[in-house]
Amino acid sequence: MGFGDLKTPAGLKVLNEFLTDKSYIEGYVPSQADIAVFDALSGAPSADLCHALRWYNHIKSYQKEKGSLPGVKKPLGQYGPAGVEDTTAAAPAAADEDDDDIDLFGSDEEEDEETIKIKEERLAAYNAKKAKKPALIAKSSILLDVKPWDDETDMAKLEECVRSIQLDGLVWGQSKLLPVGYGIKKLQIACVVEDDKVGTDQLEELITAFEDFVQSMDVAAFNKI
Repeated sequence: MGFGDLKTPAGLKVLNEFLTDKSYIEGYVPSQADIAVFDALSGAPSADLCHALRWYNHIKSYQKEKGSLPGVKKPLGQYGPAGVEDTTAAAPAAADEDDDDIDLFGSDEEEDEETIKIKEERLAAYNAKKAKKPALIAKSSILLDVKPWDDETDMAKLEECVRSIQLDGLVWGQSKLLPVGYGIKKLQIACVVEDDKVGTDQLEELITAFEDFVQSMDVAAFNKI
């Protein structure tokens, strides 16, 4: 597994293709997997790599809280599509203030086999400790704008269709109709989702499937709980 060399156009192209149908490197919520890949990039992908650029800008917004994101960083070769080898040159590791002040690597510049073995044992012990911490259920509050085709669309039926979507980790909230123009109103509806179970891409696909009523769906607001 891997993306090739993420510091080259070829590696970024692999990343872009990998993210075509994904919001994150792993799962349905930002994690240390995203931070590991983000940190390996030299900068933002070019505009023609729209999926990679969308992901890059989203993960960039988590930089101040990246230490608190779930998961444990793994080597780049453990992420990405199968059949692609990671060849990204390693960058100097920055100090992580959220690692309970554990010195994993010491300060010796020259390493022998015994030193490497000790480091690997300490790293394994630290990762095991992190893995035992209880996982928090990450939730988000989302406000959706659902637009009809025209002013003749039955908005009561449109809302009924939207609320008929039942998923594990999805709870619908309050809704209201807001004027758009030319007599057309849109449905604005709130919901709470568990991030690792329900994503906005999934909601959009399910809601716009009611194509007789729904023209489009947009995320009006997105807040972590």
